[in-house]
Amino acid sequence: MNIRKLARAVKKRRIAESALLLMVVILLKPFSNLFLAWGVRHISQALSIEPLLFLRALLDPLVVVGITMQVTWLLARMALLSVADLSFVLPVTAIGYVLSTLLGKIFLHEHVGAEQWMGVLFIVAGTVCAGTSGSAANADSLEA
Repeated sequence: MNIRKLARAVKKRRIAESALLLMVVILLKPFSNLFLAWGVRHISQALSIEPLLFLRALLDPLVVVGITMQVTWLLARMALLSVADLSFVLPVTAIGYVLSTLLGKIFLHEHVGAEQWMGVLFIVAGTVCAGTSGSAANADSLEA
C-alpha cells in the first residue's frame, strides 16, 4: 500500500469518526433532557423552591440516566470541538433543539404551538445553512 492510499484511508477514517462524534453530540443532549424531564415530572413542583428535594431527585433512576448522558454529552462535545470549528459545531448541533421539541411532543405529550413550530423551522434552516456553507475551515475541520 503506498503512502497516498494510506493517507486517504486515514482521512476517510477521521471523517467517519468525526461524523459519528457529531451524531453522538446531536442525539445525546435531547435524549438526556427527555430523561431528566421524565425523572422530575413525578416529583413535587416544590422542587423549584425546596433545595432538599433536589437530593431526592438525584436518586431517581431516570434523573441519574439523564445526568450520566449530560456528562457523556459534555465529553463528546469537547472531543468534537477539538476536531471541528466552533462556528460549525454550534449551529449544526442546534438541530438537537428540534429533536427536543419532537421528543417533548411525542413522549411527554407537551403542547407545541404554531409559533414554536415556526421557531423549529428557523432552527432547521439555520442548521442547513451552517452545515452546507461550503466554508473551507468548516469542511476541513471535520477532516483534520
